[in-house]
Amino acid sequence: MKVLYVVIDGASDSFNSPRRVLEEAFKPNLDSLAYGSLTGLMYTIAPGISPESDAAVLSILGYDPSVYYTGRGPLEALGVGLDISGGIALRANFATIDSKTFKIIDRRVGRSLSSYEARELAKAIDGLKLSGGKATVSFKATIGHRGVLILRHSNVKLSANISNTDPAYERRGLISIAVKSYSDKIAEAKPLDDTLEAKITAELVNEFTLKAIEILESHPINKERESRRLPKANAVLLRDPGDKIPQVEPIKSKFNMSFTCIAEMPVEIGIGRALGMNIISINIEDYTREELLEKEAKLALEALSQTDAVYVHLKGPDEPGHDGDYERKLKAIEDIDKYFFKLLLDHIDRVKTMIVVTSDHSTPWDIRAHSDSPVPVMISHSNLPEKKRRYSEIDFKDGLLGVIDRGYKLLPRIVEIKRDLELKLGYHH
Repeated sequence: MKVLYVVIDGASDSFNSPRRVLEEAFKPNLDSLAYGSLTGLMYTIAPGISPESDAAVLSILGYDPSVYYTGRGPLEALGVGLDISGGIALRANFATIDSKTFKIIDRRVGRSLSSYEARELAKAIDGLKLSGGKATVSFKATIGHRGVLILRHSNVKLSANISNTDPAYERRGLISIAVKSYSDKIAEAKPLDDTLEAKITAELVNEFTLKAIEILESHPINKERESRRLPKANAVLLRDPGDKIPQVEPIKSKFNMSFTCIAEMPVEIGIGRALGMNIISINIEDYTREELLEKEAKLALEALSQTDAVYVHLKGPDEPGHDGDYERKLKAIEDIDKYFFKLLLDHIDRVKTMIVVTSDHSTPWDIRAHSDSPVPVMISHSNLPEKKRRYSEIDFKDGLLGVIDRGYKLLPRIVEIKRDLELKLGYHH
């Protein structure tokens, strides 16, 4: 039996949200999967934690982030093929600030920065020399406002134990969590221990921040954006430093299943690579959203014929959740149902495939941020007992899976349920 494991980024809301998209969206295909399933709720890292996607994805793929997580920066770098040896990697966002006061106007340049513009801006700060030439910057733009920064020093081993300059995320150990209320100014990087290495690293990050603002403020791309009354991408916010790739047992040997990963964003691609999955990455700029979802469904069907399990990470609802846009989040769910799940269910062998659907975290539209709310989780197969009428938080509250308190416990449960189904259906091992 094959496993199709679909993660819909930020799809769920909170039980306190005044309206919840999963209850109101028209999603007949996704809802049909709930009729013949096992369902429940899951804290993807742990109760009380508002997770970032990276640590949450590592967790729901069966790896305890408190043991294996090494920071988002290295995973983003791995996702775009950057070598981080001898340095530290940080996740970067181009942002819009008031360059006189450093007040943040928009942490993501109003989501209006094209990847072409970001690449041009990146060229201007890639290769910067810091600390009188003793340190160097490698900077790569990835998708839209996103990027990766790698810092290296000629005679100091830099430390990842520094605070973020993006005030919206606070470090708790190696994991960053979304902060409900935060300063509207770029934060100063600070050492989180008393070592000289952490002190020097924080100083380099702060020097980079100032130099990047100076260069970006007057960059031709920003002059041109200003002429079109678009926000400038005149600063870089940094978070989640790390100095190494997670060292893990490959997912194939851990769960005795070969995995293919289909993902749009560098961080999920990086996680797939770190776990030893076969990677199918898609240049999302080549497609409309509808075309992309259909393409992902076709790739998933093809991959299922060649591998034991396929992990698909679908973006869509997370961004409008962050933007507080209920209607757009609702449409993102409906589009996933119409263009991904419909094509998939029209062609998949439901007897030979177990379909798992969940989210990496909740992004309630009413709080505009990741929350610590549990996400719905569904394991669907026609021989499973629950007959739920729709896929939603409220419907799964009393599901037979119960409440899974740590995301890394889910995949072992999936493997166990798969084995039971195979025995029941007479599969021969």
